[in-house]
Amino acid sequence: MAELLADLRSDTVTRPTAGMREAIATAAVGDDVFGDDPTVNALENHVAALFGHEAALFAPSGTMANQIALQLVAPPGGELLAGADAHVVTYELGAAAVYGGISTRTWGSDGALLDPERIAAMIRPAGYPSVPTSAIAVEQTHNLGGGGVVPLSVLRDLRAVADAHGVALHCDGARIWHAHVADGVPLAEYGALFDTLSVCLSKGLGAPVGSLVVGSRERITRARAIRKRMGGGMRQAGLLAAAGRYALDHHVQRLASDHERAHRIAEALAEFGVVEPARVRTNLVPLDLSKSALDAPTLAAEAAERGVLIAAMLPRTARLVTHLDVDDEAVDHAINVLSDLLA
Repeated sequence: MAELLADLRSDTVTRPTAGMREAIATAAVGDDVFGDDPTVNALENHVAALFGHEAALFAPSGTMANQIALQLVAPPGGELLAGADAHVVTYELGAAAVYGGISTRTWGSDGALLDPERIAAMIRPAGYPSVPTSAIAVEQTHNLGGGGVVPLSVLRDLRAVADAHGVALHCDGARIWHAHVADGVPLAEYGALFDTLSVCLSKGLGAPVGSLVVGSRERITRARAIRKRMGGGMRQAGLLAAAGRYALDHHVQRLASDHERAHRIAEALAEFGVVEPARVRTNLVPLDLSKSALDAPTLAAEAAERGVLIAAMLPRTARLVTHLDVDDEAVDHAINVLSDLLA
């Protein structure tokens, strides 16, 4: 393989910046299982306040944060409604069923395009023999939907549906920071619409690890026990929390640069019929290879030979992700390589 010049597989591949490494090295720590790590506690309080909720809980991964949240809003034997291509359905290895005993039913989704009336029609009330619907999960931004942003008005309509039917609403907000920057919606406005949220510090923001569950104080008290049961209790976790706090303080508004670079890639590759630039709202660029001579694994392999790493998400769908460690030179190189291959 050629020298690596552009790693566009994911925004999780970033390396800590010098400032972040200094924050890690100087972090005050305690024992978070005992609840006395001051840096973890400060991070949890800060994130809860950002979203207008009472409390938050630091977890080692986005999958764990999602699964803790789902267990908070859906009991064993309860039902979760989600899009067929949602991360909690597609990329979390059946964890809702394995850990929470939660039944999942999906709507045929088109990324971030949601139809609250259609979702409302799917809700099942309690009573034999149906499985009662306990919660609805949505993704902001939407991963397989190419980083699409669910409009605030649609989320408000979905909140009204949840309230009318007495079900909870969860947000897989792994990249909710990108939605916040793209649409200018305050984080607290998003927070007000959801009973629980999971938010990630290592996707786009550049922290090495970590996500948080956000919710009411009562729910987060229960979440702490669930996290321990799932093996997520950490000791001197302030080292990791310090990186996350640095990311929140320094790397949120710069996401606009990632969005601009992603859109530039989309515009350059649009001539090959593999992407619609208007649908690239944030830092994810999906490539639809259904009409291309190359499938996704082949394109990824050939691009890697030229120093560009991309993700083969599905047989005919590839994904490029801009992030903190991708500069204009890397974008230019990626455009040149992919243009040659797609031509």
